[in-house]
Amino acid sequence: MRIGLITPDPGHPLLAGAAALLARDHVVEALDPTPPGDVPVPVPRRPADVYLLKSGTPHAVGLARELERRGAAVLNSAAATALCQDRTEMAGLALRAGLPFAATRTVGGPFSAWASGSPLAAPVVVKSRHNRKGDLVARADDTAALRALARAWPQEPVVVQEYAPNSGWDHKLWAIGDQVFAARRRSELSPGGQGPNLPLSLEELPPGWADLVREVGEVFALDVFGVDIIDTGGGTPLIVDINAFPGVRGQAEAPAALASLTLRRAADHRRPRV
Repeated sequence: MRIGLITPDPGHPLLAGAAALLARDHVVEALDPTPPGDVPVPVPRRPADVYLLKSGTPHAVGLARELERRGAAVLNSAAATALCQDRTEMAGLALRAGLPFAATRTVGGPFSAWASGSPLAAPVVVKSRHNRKGDLVARADDTAALRALARAWPQEPVVVQEYAPNSGWDHKLWAIGDQVFAARRRSELSPGGQGPNLPLSLEELPPGWADLVREVGEVFALDVFGVDIIDTGGGTPLIVDINAFPGVRGQAEAPAALASLTLRRAADHRRPRV
């Protein structure tokens, strides 16, 4: 079997660990979706049996769409990956599905123009609309702070979420197929910064949180994904972000889970449909 990795970083610990396991019996090929000179990467003439899409850039998603069109299985699908890159669409689907997702509004037009005419009555969290590495995620407690953010990111398309009081810890939950992993870390909005992920067993999570993560996977048609949750009191979860194919760092069993899921997905894709 041939297995493709759509990523500019095949040495990422999760991918590298899974690839090492898969390479014992299969051929594993890396496909860098980053185009030189902004020229799209050629689609392989003979696609692999299954691809792991560990990139959410427009070029990577476009490449995955074409591979799907040519009959390859892609995990996560191009459509599901693209959905998680747009926080407006993400929030809309989550809220329509009844998930406990943070109320999210999209700022129309340049951030700077909106902020200059919007006095702030309560703290908010401002995020880039388009989910990507190095994007904007910041808390603004007052109008001055909001306008300072807008001066730093004047043309950035953003969404705004009401700030929900919480313990100051983010719960990072990840799913690889049906297997859920968990950690906590200081919120990126905390003054001291995030700090390291601290692994958690599922037994340490509030009741129902692991099932909530699996429900997110069903709603968003995701196979490998992360869900950022804050505890707003008494174990009440609030989802603040969803990520397609996150790193799942610090989880020793994650590479084996990914390798196993990859083979199952390829087998399911090959199986004739009745």
